[in-house]
Amino acid sequence: MADSSIKKFHEKNRDERFKIVESFARLSKEDIKILQSNGGISFDEADHMVENVVGTLSLPLGIATNFKINGKDYLIPMVIEESSIIAAASKAAKIARKHGGFVMKSDESYSIGQIQIVDVNAKSATPKVMKASGKLLKLANSKSKTLSKMGKGAKKITCKTLKTKLGTMLIVELLIDVGDAMGANVTNTMCEGIAPLIEEITGGRVLLRILSNYSTRRLVKGTAVFDKEEIGGRQVVSDIIHAYHFAENDPYRAVTHNKGVMNGIIAVANSTGQDTRAIEATSHAYASKNGNYASLTRWKKDKQGNLVGEIEIPMPVGIVGGISNVHPLIKVCMKILGVKSAKELGCIIGAVGLAQNFSAMRALVSEGIQKGHMKLHAKNIAISSGVPKNKMHEVVSRMVREGNVSVSRAKEILKEL
Repeated sequence: MADSSIKKFHEKNRDERFKIVESFARLSKEDIKILQSNGGISFDEADHMVENVVGTLSLPLGIATNFKINGKDYLIPMVIEESSIIAAASKAAKIARKHGGFVMKSDESYSIGQIQIVDVNAKSATPKVMKASGKLLKLANSKSKTLSKMGKGAKKITCKTLKTKLGTMLIVELLIDVGDAMGANVTNTMCEGIAPLIEEITGGRVLLRILSNYSTRRLVKGTAVFDKEEIGGRQVVSDIIHAYHFAENDPYRAVTHNKGVMNGIIAVANSTGQDTRAIEATSHAYASKNGNYASLTRWKKDKQGNLVGEIEIPMPVGIVGGISNVHPLIKVCMKILGVKSAKELGCIIGAVGLAQNFSAMRALVSEGIQKGHMKLHAKNIAISSGVPKNKMHEVVSRMVREGNVSVSRAKEILKEL
């Protein structure tokens, strides 16, 4: 059975890392070539994805180790430009392994489509729509033969009335099981497909016909136990819980707290070709579900005094359709993960978000967030200052030791050397 707890992965050279990942994920020689291509996409491929293409932009692709999720080991590709994120996730996963890793579960992949009707008597129109719901669902499902064959597709019609300054609006909502797709395109297609019939039924005028990115029907929930001794003792556990309650009760802290959660989530979403804007939008909306912006995670002690973390977050992701079927490097990342369903991918992403949140809070209540960032930041500064490779270690070490990380100081140290 594959084991993701790889010792000193960060100290190995590129070829050694390739061999480990190749063996773990059973990658082909072609897969390795794509990983070595520094971006995995040509200009012509990019030119077919978006408009007015002039080039491509690469970001670092790293591997988070040590993750055990629902009893299965994963090496997790993460694409992010911020230093220390991947190392922090790997360290958190290593600590969580002692108590079995992450236990995650995911809802079915239900997408919500909305049809806005204006110039309508909502009170009389609503029962007419509900009476015709069977006909509307049949019409919606005729727009996707693939989902229908799989026993998925449009499942339910609901109505709600909105009273606005411009008058009353009727909103017809379509609940759709999109299976392993993210589902935006099929949701929009179904909404547009049933709009003329809704106009006929209601006597109103249909305006917007589009999915809602507030994905409250596709939540990911999970938990992990972090051993009190591994993280520095009971005081650290208590301090992390205090830090959580700060975020839970103050939106100024909560925004930064949740940004730390999203550091992990978006890094995995990037590597697997997900709609990161949809994930960000629904996550922050969900953080405000009780009327105040608060933490996406919860932290407490168990009976043994260990730290217990929980996460609950909407996760609109897919493994079919979109860029995940087009981008060569994203295909390889998906192969490294070895996921079989959108629900499994959602569980992985949620686990990384919880791990990232733990690492950030642990650093904040102990040595501070800057210690882990500073060495990597200093290396970036040294590179931008023209420090050669054979002088890099000394320049970086001195800047960190002095607490003076700047281009001018890097150049001064280099001159002294």
